[in-house]
Amino acid sequence: MGVLLDASVVVRAERLRWTEVVLLRNVVDVVGDEELGISSVALAELLHGIYREPTVSRRDARRSLLARITEGVTVAPFGEAAAELTGRLGAQQAAAGMMIPNNDLMIGATALSLGFAVLTVNVRHFRMIPGLKVIDF
Repeated sequence: MGVLLDASVVVRAERLRWTEVVLLRNVVDVVGDEELGISSVALAELLHGIYREPTVSRRDARRSLLARITEGVTVAPFGEAAAELTGRLGAQQAAAGMMIPNNDLMIGATALSLGFAVLTVNVRHFRMIPGLKVIDF
């Protein structure tokens, strides 16, 4: 089984001023020798934050950190299987009165479609996705 990094993991690393080496070392300490990836949806969330950053130096630093992180992991596309899961699981959970933010649902569905777990700081939303292994960071 592999592990997809949620955007919250990268945001935590940035806030703690970790380099990509420190981040990846800490991730490996939690998940072991698993294959690491990041969902294209999580990547889009992180890029959104970069483009919203008003300070050029911080924007450049954030982009550089993200580039170094994604250099070492696979970017998992949001494909047809993940789209099917997102629609089905989102509808089922909404019918049960549980609303999962769409981006989290899409990231979780991507992980499920690949047989991966999700490593996140935000376990609450991901734990509402049936069958998804969620690892707290």
